[in-house]
Amino acid sequence: MLIGDVARRSGVSARMLRHYESLGLVRPTGRTGAGYREYSGDDIRRIFHIESLRSLGLSLREVGRALDDPGFAPAELVDDLIRQTRERIARETELLTRLRRIDAAEPAAWEDVLQVVALLQALGSESAGKRQRAALSSVDVPVDALVEAALNESDTNVAGALRWALAQSGDSALAPLAEGLGSPDAEVRKRAVQSVAEISSDGATALLRDVLASPDLAVRRHAALALGARGVEDAVPALIDMVAEEANDVDAADALAALASRPTLADEIASSLVARLASGAADSPARRRLTQALADIPGTTASRALADLSQDEDRAVALTATYILRLRSTR
Repeated sequence: MLIGDVARRSGVSARMLRHYESLGLVRPTGRTGAGYREYSGDDIRRIFHIESLRSLGLSLREVGRALDDPGFAPAELVDDLIRQTRERIARETELLTRLRRIDAAEPAAWEDVLQVVALLQALGSESAGKRQRAALSSVDVPVDALVEAALNESDTNVAGALRWALAQSGDSALAPLAEGLGSPDAEVRKRAVQSVAEISSDGATALLRDVLASPDLAVRRHAALALGARGVEDAVPALIDMVAEEANDVDAADALAALASRPTLADEIASSLVARLASGAADSPARRRLTQALADIPGTTASRALADLSQDEDRAVALTATYILRLRSTR
């Protein structure tokens, strides 16, 4: 079969076939009387083998080695190709993400493009100062870039600046932050709920309500504190748990007190605290903290509960209740 026929049959151009021949990858078995290259069936099969190996990403040198070395073991080469492909995909994905972020910023001129690129580079800088300045920049930074930076930031000051920047973005940050709440990384989940807590919208409040059902205890507690500060009564059970379990118990008690400033909630919160006090699961230190939490809960339910507790068998609880009653009587 002549070179033109081989090119048509294999889909490999005559020029490339000559290149393969110059590299020694395939050599026509014979020549015609006129001197034209003539390929045998084995030659054509070898050409198909070359193309198959090239489709896997092998270089022509690696293709020649694979075909000509009887002792060639492909496993190591295939593993290396997998590694190279993953690295290439990661680079391409990073480039695609960067381009999308630049596009989201809607640059009007090349100066705008360069400015966004500089900010994105600063957000990924090893310098905490540069990352913080980028977060606080007056120039719009794509929201998903801010979210990614916030979810991965370990420096306290930079994290605060990023949460501030996200708060300015409002509800547009909620969708990527919701994804962060589902991360397998506990630190990422914590940073996500802290960022949502900084956004003062109805959408953020709704997302925090959903988080109260999270299996992550730390995330639930962050959500409860944020919701308590917003006056959301759904947080009451989680806040009482926090008081009993000595987990940010002072902040949790303050949040309960703020919620109890609403007359419709005061007696309900006091009753819930009393029920937890009566629970067999509450040990002595927990009962003392729950008693202390009643101090700033107004209303007769809390007062009656304190009067009963002043006679409690647990001396620490009784003394705490007596002291609180004395303070309440002077108000």
